[in-house]
Amino acid sequence: MAINQPLADRMRPKSLNDYLGQKHLVGENAILRKAIESGNIPSFILWGPPGVGKTTLAKIIANQQNRPFFTLSAVHSGVKDVRETIAKAKTQQFFDSPNPILFIDEIHRFNKSQQDSLLSAVEQGTIILIGATTENPSFEIISPLLSRSQVYILKPLEKEDLIELLNKSLKEDNYLKEINVKIKEYESLLRFSGGDARKLYNTLELVVNTEKSKSKKKITITNEIVLEVLQQNIAIYDKNGEQHYDIISAFIKSIRGSDPNAAVYWLARMIEGGEDPKFIARRLLILASEDIGLANPNALLLANSCFDAVNKIGWPESRIILSQATIYLATSAKSNSAYQAIKDAQSLVRKTGDLPVPLHIRNAPTKLMKDIGYGKDYKYAHSYEGNFIQDNFMPEQIKEDIIYKPQGNSKEIDILKRLQNQWKGKYNY
Repeated sequence: MAINQPLADRMRPKSLNDYLGQKHLVGENAILRKAIESGNIPSFILWGPPGVGKTTLAKIIANQQNRPFFTLSAVHSGVKDVRETIAKAKTQQFFDSPNPILFIDEIHRFNKSQQDSLLSAVEQGTIILIGATTENPSFEIISPLLSRSQVYILKPLEKEDLIELLNKSLKEDNYLKEINVKIKEYESLLRFSGGDARKLYNTLELVVNTEKSKSKKKITITNEIVLEVLQQNIAIYDKNGEQHYDIISAFIKSIRGSDPNAAVYWLARMIEGGEDPKFIARRLLILASEDIGLANPNALLLANSCFDAVNKIGWPESRIILSQATIYLATSAKSNSAYQAIKDAQSLVRKTGDLPVPLHIRNAPTKLMKDIGYGKDYKYAHSYEGNFIQDNFMPEQIKEDIIYKPQGNSKEIDILKRLQNQWKGKYNY
């Protein structure tokens, strides 16, 4: 039996009832399901990791509402393609027919002029725009287009969903049924999928075809077989391929681990694979605060300068700027105290709720507020020696909690000494 269509396409669900995951959006009484069932859908952006059903959901909506469906890939399409597609969409409009859907995959890769070319059609209702992106729309989608669209966040698929997808394919796919496949162990298939259904199906198909080539009458998939097959079929890095997130993970972890050699190697892998330089620069910005932080505050300034320079300079010269920033961050002292502090502070807020602000540090814009004690006995720090006076700025119930804990790098050791000197007895943790 010859199969030309990939397993992921053969198993693509055709209706919401067959669609797995994203219950918060398309489950019973969920916001997007209600819009779909009502027939009145807005233009919207689907934001989530790869292989969680963004394209599938767009196709299901078009099919369920019987709307003309046009699709563009932002990687391969320009302004001319957008305008030609919108012109075609206009020819599909009749008095009693629903507006066509224009689905744009990887919409974050559209530049400003390309996104501008969509505005009029979206605003006039010529098309219903559905964009798919793995990047934060706030960074990548222009404000006028974002303000005319809803943003729906898709979550990684759960382990149970992935196992159900695998079992479903063995029961329903004619090709897999014909060659008698059984999955004995799931762990390696799930681990290599990373929550990506397309990657899961591709891995399963690769393993099955490899084992089938050995003329086996029955294929039993184990963790060992999956590992053996994948080691023999290492994919070439591709910005749209399966190793995209593995490579950026290796890049970030190499910088975090203070290994400039490995960091520059993974940077080169991304550059040779055609990765978007802004994607790399943005990751460096996040890392500069999350993993270096107060150990070297200049890291954030340099990472921000790198991001600005990449936008100004363009390719291929930007690779030098990215290399400089990468080496600087990799060789810098490390601290995640700022990341840990906000994480712990949010946890404390969720645990203790909305505790009242102490009266002496409340805002007192009116006489009544002053009369009832707002701002009373507040001590203005600059009126005291060293611009500091020990006071209580936390809600009474948690005033002894220490959230920011300086770490053992030279800069934060100095910070800790100063805090211990100012806040007598408080920072001796």
